[in-house]
Amino acid sequence: MKNNRETKSRADHEIIHGSKLAEGDPELIWGWKTKAGKRRAQRRANLIAVSASLSPDKYVLEIGCGTGVFTGIFAQTGARIVAVDISGDLLEMARAKNLPLAQIQFLEKRFEDCEAIGPFDAIIGSSVLHHLDIKPALTTIFKLLKPGGVLSFAEPNMLNPQVALQKNISWIKKVMGDSPDETAFLRWRINELLYQAGFVDVQITPFDWLHPATPSTLINAVEKAGLFFEKVPLVREFAGSLYIFARRPI
Repeated sequence: MKNNRETKSRADHEIIHGSKLAEGDPELIWGWKTKAGKRRAQRRANLIAVSASLSPDKYVLEIGCGTGVFTGIFAQTGARIVAVDISGDLLEMARAKNLPLAQIQFLEKRFEDCEAIGPFDAIIGSSVLHHLDIKPALTTIFKLLKPGGVLSFAEPNMLNPQVALQKNISWIKKVMGDSPDETAFLRWRINELLYQAGFVDVQITPFDWLHPATPSTLINAVEKAGLFFEKVPLVREFAGSLYIFARRPI
C-alpha cells in the first residue's frame, strides 16, 4: 500500500506541476526555445530515435510527451507513436501543434496504464524517467515492451554541477521550474537498476555540454568542445545528460 500511495502522490504532484507550467511557457522554462535549446533538442531526439531504430514499422510508446516538443521530431521517422502524459494542460499544448494524428495518439494517462494497448517495439522519452519512482517504472517498462524491444531515453546527469544543485536544493529547484519529486541519475546506479529489472545490452553514455543559455555566436564552438569532452575519460562523466539504452531479452 505504501508504494501505491507514494506513486499516487508523485502523480498528483506532476499533474499540479503541469498545470503551473501551462500557465506560462513550459518550453521556455525547460530550455527548449532558445537557439541553443533547439539545437540540444534536435540532437537528443535524433540520438533517442536512431538508437531505438524508429521507422514506419515500429510501434512506440513515448512517456511524458509534455507539449510534444520531441513527439514531432520522433514522428519524422514514420513510427506509430502513442504519446502519453498525465498533464492534460500540457497535452492540450501538444495537440495544438497539429502533429500528424493519423500517426500519433495522444493519451492523458499514466504510462503504467498502457498495458492494454501494448506491447511496444520501443519505449522512449526525454527527461521523464527522473520524475518517476524508478524501480517500479523500469519493471513496468520491461513488461510493456515486446521481447527484443528497447528502452531509449535522455535524462539529467547528477554528476553535472548545475544538475546536482538544481535537483538537491529545494529553492533552486523551485526557481528553475522543477517538480518537487524529480531528481537525476548516477550512471552506475541506473545501469545497476536496469540489469536488476531484467534488461540486457545496457548502455549509459554521458553527453551534452551545450547549455540552453549559450549565446548564438558561441553555439558552434561550445558544441565542438562538448563533442571533444564527451570522449575524454573522467571529464565526460560531468556532462549535462545521460543517454540510456537497454533491451528486453528475446
